[in-house]
Amino acid sequence: MQKAAKSAIPAARAAALLAAAVTASVFCVADALARSYPFGPRTRSVNDLGNQYVPFHAHLWDLVHGRADGGLLVNWQSGYGSSFLPDLGTYLGSPFALLVAVFPRDRIDLAVYTVTVLKAASAAAAMAWLLLVLRPGRWWAAGLLGASYALCGWTLADAAYNPMWLDGLIALPLLCLAGEWALAGRRRLLGVLIVALSWTANFYTAYMATLGAGLVLLLRLLLIRPPRRQALAAAGRAVLTVTLGMGLAAPLVTVIWFGTRHAYPGRVRPFTPVPGEDLLARLLPTTYGFGSPALYVGTTALLLALALPFHRAVPGRVRAGWPALVLVVALSLQWAPTSLVWHAFATPQGSSYRQAFVVCGLLVIAAWHALSYGPPDRRALAAATALLALLTVLASRSDLVRPHTWPVLLLAVGGSLCGLVLLGRAGPRTALAGMAVVLLFGAQFGETAATSAVATRLRLKHLDDYAPWGQRQERQAAAIAEADGWPRHRTDPGREQTVGNDPLLVGGQGAQYYSSLTSDVLSRTLTALGGGWTSRGRSVQSLDNAVTDVLFSVGARLHNPPDPHQAAPPGAGAPPGVARRDVPPLVTVRTAPDTAPFGPSPYRNQELLLGSRVYTVPRLGVRDDTGEPVPSRTVGVGHALTGPTLTARCPAGTQVNLWAPHFSGAARLTGTGTGVPFGFAYPRNRAAMEPLGRTPASGVVRIELTPNRPGRIPAGAIGCLDTARLRTAAAQLTATGATGVSVDDGTLRARLPAGSTGIAVVAAPRIAGWRCATGGGAARPAGEYHGLIAVPLDGRSTSLACTFHPPGLRLGTAVGATSLVTLVLLCALTAVRRRRVPAPPTTTPPRERVTTAC
Repeated sequence: MQKAAKSAIPAARAAALLAAAVTASVFCVADALARSYPFGPRTRSVNDLGNQYVPFHAHLWDLVHGRADGGLLVNWQSGYGSSFLPDLGTYLGSPFALLVAVFPRDRIDLAVYTVTVLKAASAAAAMAWLLLVLRPGRWWAAGLLGASYALCGWTLADAAYNPMWLDGLIALPLLCLAGEWALAGRRRLLGVLIVALSWTANFYTAYMATLGAGLVLLLRLLLIRPPRRQALAAAGRAVLTVTLGMGLAAPLVTVIWFGTRHAYPGRVRPFTPVPGEDLLARLLPTTYGFGSPALYVGTTALLLALALPFHRAVPGRVRAGWPALVLVVALSLQWAPTSLVWHAFATPQGSSYRQAFVVCGLLVIAAWHALSYGPPDRRALAAATALLALLTVLASRSDLVRPHTWPVLLLAVGGSLCGLVLLGRAGPRTALAGMAVVLLFGAQFGETAATSAVATRLRLKHLDDYAPWGQRQERQAAAIAEADGWPRHRTDPGREQTVGNDPLLVGGQGAQYYSSLTSDVLSRTLTALGGGWTSRGRSVQSLDNAVTDVLFSVGARLHNPPDPHQAAPPGAGAPPGVARRDVPPLVTVRTAPDTAPFGPSPYRNQELLLGSRVYTVPRLGVRDDTGEPVPSRTVGVGHALTGPTLTARCPAGTQVNLWAPHFSGAARLTGTGTGVPFGFAYPRNRAAMEPLGRTPASGVVRIELTPNRPGRIPAGAIGCLDTARLRTAAAQLTATGATGVSVDDGTLRARLPAGSTGIAVVAAPRIAGWRCATGGGAARPAGEYHGLIAVPLDGRSTSLACTFHPPGLRLGTAVGATSLVTLVLLCALTAVRRRRVPAPPTTTPPRERVTTAC
């Protein structure tokens, strides 16, 4: 027994290395075939990869190298000051994320790509190791099936551009290993650490992996059929392992949970299952469809899983148990209540099949059980081929099956069947066995590379994409670094964004912020002030407005040319360069604050927060291209489609702003050269207020609209800003504001003029967690003034200190400490008991001798 256990370790290592090597090779070859970055001109930064993951990893690079504005508690670069620890746990909790620090800053895209490949390879290695723990067998077969799992359709189609999900792909086999140790009563400490690491890396997919591992352990108990007492003990050990591991991860998980409670609510959509033919189609190679479950695991693995019920060498309970579990979990993808359970009782903001990797893992485990008992005989392979043919016929009705699917599928089926037949005829070390390995490997490599390449290309057609780091980002970063004056003033990367998180990617401190945890108070406050957003309010955009720049101490604003990588919008916006203005400090004093609530007009809301009247909001007229009035102010439909015009009267020389949150197209002030784009798209996008130019000497304002879809212009759409009044208001706020401000991660300090009364207003959103004190007083929860941090002043204090404590951190730390103490006590108790128990005889099997080990 000891010799067998020792010989199994080199086999598991070899299988893990093979799985990792195959996975990394196929991943890179597929991208080379698709001519995708870093092997070709096509970008791979689609959707959230370009908008979130690359910028957040760039911010992590800055943190590690001491170049970030903020720290682990507060990110001062995004959203005028946002809680960073929840984002760290959501996007950067994986140990792999730290690897980006060894790359140059301008190769951040390559760093994220490398991390993605390493994660996939690690998942393959973990699955290969798990397979040999579940049952002994050919190490190279375990390696190839481990690669099948890591290169499943879910990885290639979904997780490739959501790299944080790949931590769940790694977690599933590791958690199954922890379940095996709980079943045998071994390695409690290692099991707890695996659970803790999995939940820290990415709690969302770790939750799904934990459910999947729990189902695997339950089936294992049913198949092994231990005595009732032993079964309950094993289940208890597994529950204790998960509980302690989750407890150790609690400091980060609770912060994320509280962060979601304070986040801007996403759109709740009822679950709609995909048609059955689409579900079956995603089992086949080279099929792709956003929002459908990507269940592809390779033709060889699929044939083996289908052959398992007919494999007479496999015990009956195993032949029935694993296919039944696969079927039950696959059906759970299609039922709304179980889908909600899989997604932690929260409606996903995107695909409803993020748990599909669990089904892929179960399919691979089933395939391994079919192969580890010996290659399936001709009867079993014939039955599996017939089932695959039936599945293919049903799937052929789906639009996801494209013409290129058929040659790839036929070649893969031919190679897999020939390889399995030869493997059944060959001995372990014959030429036939070598030919079988070559055929199986070739079929897997070819079809998987083709599937990945197809998914990469089709993603570019269906999703937004963004260019990797290049000359545009270099120019942005250089201009921002030159203008930077933080914390004396903010430097905004500009309205003409490159990605949804420009401040994290190229530097600066602006309103722009895109996260699943974008705070409700930030989104609603900026919306009330005329801001725009995408992703249903969670991707807040920069607001190019003189008043809000004064309110938020934006002393420098970068104006960029339109991103050439994006479709050219109508109009080129402001000339490139850096616009500077004198602005008040981050902390100002309002001696007589107006507590009236925000109203429907963003111009009046800005004045309310500023404390001065600076806008003229005139009566608005809307006329179509024939000169007829449009009372409904609806544009982009009917006779108002080609060229509606807005008319109003404003004081000469004032700055004309247009607030049209539900307008999509371009707006141009008559007499100016270019139009300004507006990007409304219900329900995802809201257009921001935009400056259009100066009112002519006649005082007549004419704005020409070029709509590209139906929209509506609000009654108070035009606001004419008196810049002289604004300068006066800014000077007054500067004169009475803080004389000095320092910021250090989650601590802000300010010196105030003597005799200050009213309230001190910090130009940062009042997110949950801020506590402030004046003078030497005790810290109390900060107040709120129209969405910003506010602190009452008594006229005697000349100093202000605000500190930030992420909600849930203290609770999570307490839970984590309790779990750590419990784990230490259990390990100590186990060690004491082991010393008191006499050593077992040398003939005792190894597993029995370590059943009480921690």
